[in-house]
Amino acid sequence: MDEIVDEEISIGDYVLTGGELPSMVLIDSVSRYVDGVINKESIKEESFSNGNLLEYPQYTRPEEFHGVKVPEILLSGHHENIEKWRKDKSLEITKKKRPEIR
Repeated sequence: MDEIVDEEISIGDYVLTGGELPSMVLIDSVSRYVDGVINKESIKEESFSNGNLLEYPQYTRPEEFHGVKVPEILLSGHHENIEKWRKDKSLEITKKKRPEIR
């Protein structure tokens, strides 16, 4: 490996059955930033696109699913309050799931 490999990339601390899956993960993560592969608006607010924060929770229709309701603030139409809620949730999730990065 020291003779022919110039860089080693890790996608995490686990063992897989072969190199196919990590290769696909690497290709997917890099190709997202190639023009035309994905809508640029789609990547503006996802995890790690805004500093070192994980993404805020996502909701869709219906407004209630399996007893879980969309937070009222997201239905309010008040863009500043929605943005604050998203930022707060990103901080909360990052602190809980990845305390070492924030």
